Amino acid sequence: MALITPELKEQMAKVGVLHLATASKAGVPNVAPMGAVLVEDDKVLIANNFMNKTMANILENPQVSVLVWSRDIGNCFQLKGTAEIMKDTEEHQKMRDMLEAKKPGAYPCHDLVVISVKEIFTCMPGANAGNKIA
Repeated sequence: MALITPELKEQMAKVGVLHLATASKAGVPNVAPMGAVLVEDDKVLIANNFMNKTMANILENPQVSVLVWSRDIGNCFQLKGTAEIMKDTEEHQKMRDMLEAKKPGAYPCHDLVVISVKEIFTCMPGANAGNKIA
């Protein structure tokens, strides 16, 4: 059974900009907004257009978290998983094509960050805040 349900995938698309949290090997955190995102099965694909600190952190420590929140969706959840950097793959080309169609020449898509989602947690306030949902 897929962790990222069709409903969660729809909410991720509606939010548009997700927040990717990383940490260096020494534990120095970084969080950055990500707009060039595709979701396929239980993987979140993010284009590396301008991610200097994020990429350095992933190379040192591939454990990442993605926050999905917007008042518009009435939900807040956190995906946790392992990131891998890919280049010259079918997925990388798919992302490049999507970005080029969106705004020609604007996004370099140097690499692709592929996050294999392992767990999903709610971050909605209330008695279930922080509970694992998948």
